Amino acid sequence: MKLLKYSIEWTYQTKKKIQTIISTELLSLNETIMLAEDFMLTGRVKQLNFISEDGQTWTLKELKRLKEIVKDEPQNVVAYFDGGYQKSIKLAGFGAVIYYTQGGNDYRIRINEKVNELTSNNEAEYAAFLYLVNVLEEYGINKQKIVFKGDSQVVINQLSGEWPCYEEEFIIWLDRIEAKLKKLRITPEYEAITRKENNEADKLATQAMNGIEIRSKMTLNEEVEDNE
Repeated sequence: MKLLKYSIEWTYQTKKKIQTIISTELLSLNETIMLAEDFMLTGRVKQLNFISEDGQTWTLKELKRLKEIVKDEPQNVVAYFDGGYQKSIKLAGFGAVIYYTQGGNDYRIRINEKVNELTSNNEAEYAAFLYLVNVLEEYGINKQKIVFKGDSQVVINQLSGEWPCYEEEFIIWLDRIEAKLKKLRITPEYEAITRKENNEADKLATQAMNGIEIRSKMTLNEEVEDNE
């Protein structure tokens, strides 16, 4: 899990009952808990507030509970997507690749799907991104910051807010994606990459259009195939 970072607002009280608020920089979950416990040992803590980088407020008890919950969950997730489209037969293919660490092991998920209902290459790219998010949900990867990578400049830049979107059919896809990310409490970080860098997802999308279904999960030294 690429966990959110947190800042601490310490309401500090002197021996003469003078109060001031001291704010920290953004810290990791472990650093936040460690510093909070150190602050409390001073005997000068009037109040501690914890604010995650997505604007949520937390208590120290909640942060400690979160630490226990996430220790065995997927971490450091990087997710790739690609959508292919054959205009002549209106056939689309999606490719999704997800890298993450869990329980001290590194994993890679590769999965694809063929679709017959889309009308353009750009729509296939939007749909592929939503497909990727649905795969994350299927594997229980949520409630964290995730790096999304793809070679579609349009999709990446519109999702990140860098480019405006005026086409109604694409606005609908953007709304679906953003609603799904919100539901899963995923904080996205978008990165546009070259087609070469996106080769795995691109190959999966092509294989889907050719009728080759891929669904695999691989560790560093072992791969278990549902079917390929």
